Parts: sequence; structure tokens; C-alpha cells
Amino acid sequence: MPFVNDLIEHNRAQAGQDAERARAEAARASRFLFEVDQAMALLRSRIVGQDAALAAMEAMLQVVKAGIGDPERPLAVNLFVGPTGVGKTEIVRLLAEAIHGRPDAFCRIDMNTLAQEHYAAALTGAPPGYVGSKEGTTLFDAEAIAGSFSRPGIVLFDELEKASREVVRSLLNVLETGRLRLTSGNRTLDFRNTLVFMTSNVGAREAWEHRARFARGWRRWFGLQPSGEQRLVEAALHRHFDPEFLNRLDRVLLFERIDGRWAQRLLDIELARLGPRLARQGRRVELSPAAREAFCADLDPRFGARDLGRRLRTRLEPALAGALLNAPQVDRLRVDISGGELVVEALPDD
Repeated sequence: MPFVNDLIEHNRAQAGQDAERARAEAARASRFLFEVDQAMALLRSRIVGQDAALAAMEAMLQVVKAGIGDPERPLAVNLFVGPTGVGKTEIVRLLAEAIHGRPDAFCRIDMNTLAQEHYAAALTGAPPGYVGSKEGTTLFDAEAIAGSFSRPGIVLFDELEKASREVVRSLLNVLETGRLRLTSGNRTLDFRNTLVFMTSNVGAREAWEHRARFARGWRRWFGLQPSGEQRLVEAALHRHFDPEFLNRLDRVLLFERIDGRWAQRLLDIELARLGPRLARQGRRVELSPAAREAFCADLDPRFGARDLGRRLRTRLEPALAGALLNAPQVDRLRVDISGGELVVEALPDD
């Protein structure tokens, strides 16, 4: 039956080709479930004045989603540099929310608690012979770092410059190979499926002073604009960190200072955070144009978005609380300002 034999052989070959095509298609499809466009939409709705940093985050997420990075390193290593209140830590929270559905779904290491050299053991575990060495105790949350097959882990080293140099050096192998073998020798943490973020204020003061010189004196008269801030920050980083550490970073992103130009947008973001808390009680609030201007006036660029958030916590929220406690049946509130004081009035239901 030569015809039948040829047909069987043809079908086998066709099945093999189909299986190969299926494997190739599966390889092309990303194993990660998050969508870059959705993640970036969330970031751009909550982070203002940082277009360059957000563009870099989008490029990073596209590389991660495509799965073409080095498999023997962390998925990405990013250092965010800039003053307080500009969105450095907030970006990490928003990415955790976009990828894992929770803004706290990441491992955060507060480096300001590791200011002494011997605190390196808090990351790598106690050396053999010391208390806790056998348990391999560490500040790292292994589960948050590892992530899963379909979702990358996330770790944030916050305020990196406040840690001792020895603590920072203990991270070199993590950034190079994506692994950290604890000092006890019986446990290894794997960072190869991890997005690594670090924040620092190093160079922020120099950049601010440089910019301030252009806001006064003859530079202002001639309309000169500040330049060279990136070089100042890079020089400050090289003074503070070892070249071996800086050479292992994928990106160093300089965040812009937030000033009054962004006040109204920041106010909308803060009110959007307050809204759901009121909605849980069936209530809502609106601000008059005068009240909005009062909250946004003279925003201190040294503190960025935190300055505005603090104003709402110390002025708006107490005024709302007093009105709600005095009239618990009220569902709609309007906040105005008169003589420099907030005035909260009840509005009729729709």
C-alpha cells in the first residue's frame, strides 16, 4: 500500500510542521499578562511633570513584555534621582498596582535604616556563627521579589544614599547576576524576574541651586534658561557611589522639580484620592474656583506634590469632618473660601 504509506508520512510531516509553528507562536507571545498601554495610562494619570521619566518607563516595560532582555540579570535596574515629592516612589506603587492589582505588592527596603556598615547583614543575613545565621533572616520579601511566571516581581530600595557604602556594595551581585546568596549559604534569592528600582536625592540640591541662579540677577534679565543639571547630578552621583555600582545600572532618570505650574493638576489627583473615601459613605465634595486657587497658591517646589497633599490633610479634611459630624445626613458638600477661611456648605441632593 505505497499510497497509504506516503499519505501517513505526509500527515506526520504536516503534524510536525504544525507543532513547530505552534511552538514558535507560543514563543512569540509574551508570558507577562500586564498590558504596557494600560500601565502607562495609569502612570500618566497620576504622575505630572515627568515626561522624560515616563517615556523611559514605557520603553522599559516594552522590553520586559517582549521578553528580549538578558535572562541572567534582573529585568531592569533603574535609579530615580530628584527632590522629594516629585513621584519617584509613586511610580513604583503605580506599577505594582498595574501589574499585580495592589499598590503595595512590592518589596520596599528603606535604606535610611541601614546607615551603619554592619547593617549589610540585614540584607544578606547574619554571618556563620552569629545569631540568626542558620535561619537566613533577611529584610527581603522573597515572594514579592520573585513574582510569578506571568507577572514580574518588584523591589524598591528607597533613599539609597542614606545607606552605608558597605550595604550598597552588598547589592552588586544582585545587579550583575540577579542572585543574592545569603551569608548562611543555604539560601539564594533570585532577582532575575524582578524590576529593581532605587530612589535617591543625591544631586537634587545642586540642581536646585543651579536653577535658582537663573531665576535672579543678570541671568534672569537676559532671559537665560538653566542647563547642565544632568551633568551636575551625574557628578554628584559619582562622588557618592562607587563606579562599580553605577556601571550596573540600566537607567539613571532625573526627575524634574514640581512647581506651581502643576498645582491644579495635582489638586485634581489629590481630590480623586479623597473621592472614593467619601463615596464609601455615600458622600461627595466639590471645591469652588476660589477654594481651588487658595489650595494651589504658593506651592513650595522644595516639597512638590507632598506640600499640596499636606494642605488637604490639614485644612480640607478637618473642615469636611466638622461639617459631616455636625450634619451626618448631608450627602453633597461644597467648599468655598471667605476671608481666608474655608466655608463648607451643604448642597441639595441631585
